[in-house]
Amino acid sequence: MNRKIWISIIAAIILIFAIFTIASGSPTNPPVERQVEWDSPTTQELFYRACADCHSNETKWPWYAKIPPSSWLVSHDVKEGREKFNISARDLGEADEAAEAVLEEEMPMKIYLIMHPEARLTTAERQTLADGLRNTFGQEEYEHEGEEKDND
Repeated sequence: MNRKIWISIIAAIILIFAIFTIASGSPTNPPVERQVEWDSPTTQELFYRACADCHSNETKWPWYAKIPPSSWLVSHDVKEGREKFNISARDLGEADEAAEAVLEEEMPMKIYLIMHPEARLTTAERQTLADGLRNTFGQEEYEHEGEEKDND
């Protein structure tokens, strides 16, 4: 192919990405509706290091979260993570499953770890985070809005 065709193709690709980027807008964070009283500073540090980007309304959006098609994947993962468990929402969601997901190495997701190596947890850190999640979000906190406590 000659040079003009290559330049035209590259210009078209850049234009398409620019249009998608403008159309999709910058990702945003909803307001924080609750403040967590962590059982320890260590639990808080581990949670913010490995979990907060997807499980809070305090996501730190990386540069690639603003460029399609990676922005679509990142936005989808954050949306799904917040729906399952969100420390910033009135209804925490599936807080009772968070500790198990950490211990079973389901969280943080492997794809997240590629771009966030600081989120990798040692076995000891996983146990500490799981224990801290259980201590921070006791049984009463696990209940979803509208569900009544079992007072037996």
